[in-house]
Amino acid sequence: MENYTYNSPTLLLEGLNVSKDSTYPLFLFLFFSYVFIIVANVGIAFIVFIDKTLHQPMYILFWNLSVNDILGNSVIVPRLLIDMWRPPSERIISYNECVAEAFTTHMFNTTSHTVLMIMAFDRYVAICNPLRYTTIMTNKMLIKLTVFAWGVAFVLVGILLGLTIRLNRCRTLMRSIYCNNAALFKLSCESVFINNVYGLTFTVVLFTGSIGSMVLTYTKITVICLTSKNKSLNSKALKTCSTHLVLYLILLLSGMTIITLHRFPQLSEGRKMIALLSHIITGSLNPIIYGMQSKEIRRFLSKLFDSNKILPSF
Repeated sequence: MENYTYNSPTLLLEGLNVSKDSTYPLFLFLFFSYVFIIVANVGIAFIVFIDKTLHQPMYILFWNLSVNDILGNSVIVPRLLIDMWRPPSERIISYNECVAEAFTTHMFNTTSHTVLMIMAFDRYVAICNPLRYTTIMTNKMLIKLTVFAWGVAFVLVGILLGLTIRLNRCRTLMRSIYCNNAALFKLSCESVFINNVYGLTFTVVLFTGSIGSMVLTYTKITVICLTSKNKSLNSKALKTCSTHLVLYLILLLSGMTIITLHRFPQLSEGRKMIALLSHIITGSLNPIIYGMQSKEIRRFLSKLFDSNKILPSF
């Protein structure tokens, strides 16, 4: 007979089930990946913040993406690294802390979609309406789009977690490497029908909106490129849009895979690794692709390193 602990203030994270031989390599991989994510994203965010020539819509939107990557990975990876050296019975987290972690995690995933949607709109205006770009993408419009990206995510995730915390809990074991909504409401012995319906609606609205916006903007960009004889325009569009599309497809496919694997409990270990790698891969690729692709950012870094080479003479 299963023992139930009702509304326990503490929960137990299942974490990663890895062998002792795999612990050290996995720890080192995650540690150095996290260090790279933080250093690269903080560096890019700092450059965009202090360099006035980068105070443009594209770079401001990229700054939002970097901040989101920092928050999303900082909530998950450090605790996971510590838990790897703890016995399974000591991977304890308070319920309130777990809810906060789940909220931040879902904000990270949702905001990744909404910011990429806005970046696609920015590229559409820049390529399809270059003469009107400055009149459309004004500071006021940029503020509205940024508030939209974070505001929509905040509302959708707030409702998602709000429906979960209303449930009474009768279990304490979180079958996940980090706190998330699905793992939280599975702790309840009450009906989670409303949670499943809203979760499905949430997913459909988010994916339909992001996929729809991507298809619409990239279809129009493709039409412009095919009908234009401007090789410079076509080269610029291919360079900026292809990388943006690759990152979006990685985010979309990893999200869909995680949601699908939630329906197959026997594949929980695979779901855990995919969920973890989706954070690591997107957080690492964003600064590499967007940061190093930008001539302005490369120019700033070049000036910075050149100035450091000049030593004062005595």
